[in-house]
Amino acid sequence: MQTTKGGTMSQRRLQPGDTFEIDIEMRWADSDMMQHLNNAKYFQYMEQARVMLMDQSGVRDFPDLGFVVAHCSCDFKKAITYPATVKMRLITDRVGRTSFDHRVEMSVQGDPPGQFRATGRAVMVLVNRHTGQSTPWPDGVLERLGSVTQPAVADS
Repeated sequence: MQTTKGGTMSQRRLQPGDTFEIDIEMRWADSDMMQHLNNAKYFQYMEQARVMLMDQSGVRDFPDLGFVVAHCSCDFKKAITYPATVKMRLITDRVGRTSFDHRVEMSVQGDPPGQFRATGRAVMVLVNRHTGQSTPWPDGVLERLGSVTQPAVADS
């Protein structure tokens, strides 16, 4: 929440630099014969992080709206091996009229800061469920997303 000029409290809207983080316990079934996280599972873990963002923010409470993935990519840097706690971090890069872009950083618990096992990108587009067309952000959606993300830390 932030204070407006009139002194009332308003929710902070999702904005570039905001982050959302979750941990995912790697399952044995997610690994290949070398005990590496299977390449397709990286995309499922990214999906799980996005779903958790939507669930925790409550944007699913808008019955006429949904999100589609317009783009998703992954660059594999270093193998994730079983067992592992995978740390997922979504960083908002852009908030447009009907969509938002985010970077994905995947690391493993215990990795040094800034060392990523994989990085990725995704573009999420807000759509009207009845028409299937992209739609501008209605009141409340960006505020709900902003309520579960951490704001960017200003450089000093």
